[in-house]
Amino acid sequence: MRDTVFRREDPRLGEFSVATLDPKADAPLLHRWVTHPKAVYWMMQEADEAEVAHEYRMIAEHPHHDAFLGLHRGRPAFLVERYDPAHVELAGLYDHEAGDVGMHFLTAPSDTPVHGFTRAVITTVMAMLFDDPATRRVVVEPDVRNTAVHALNAAVGFEVVGRIAKPEKEALLSVCTRERFEEAVRGAAL
Repeated sequence: MRDTVFRREDPRLGEFSVATLDPKADAPLLHRWVTHPKAVYWMMQEADEAEVAHEYRMIAEHPHHDAFLGLHRGRPAFLVERYDPAHVELAGLYDHEAGDVGMHFLTAPSDTPVHGFTRAVITTVMAMLFDDPATRRVVVEPDVRNTAVHALNAAVGFEVVGRIAKPEKEALLSVCTRERFEEAVRGAAL
């Protein structure tokens, strides 16, 4: 039984929830997702199932990084990682502020895409992060070539700070304040 940590009702697509992830039990599912061609920016294309389980076990044991399984109407549909950018991913690469939270998300591959689904996923992830009153900004660092996620980020209120060089990629550092997210969500509802 999974522990649900967050739940959101999307007006068009129904219930989205975020639950605890079990690195061992969820490894087969995560392996299919992170090695799928659409997950190229996840940089795990060549990983085997044991390597995926190990990666998520390391995240589960890390004091500044955690991962969750996202569900749509009770079925696994996306992956979420939350991290402290002062200690993970962006340590020393940007001007960290108190209340910053880093985020990655991956929507599961689908043979029957649903219009607006990925935007509903990122909205759910952002709502979960901002559900914590200590979160002041969400920080992301997608690959500069990932134009699809840049558009999604902009749609939920992210502002580009600039390019940064990471060991594994050139990233587009972007931040979203609680106010910008709430304004974007209100604008989308109109």
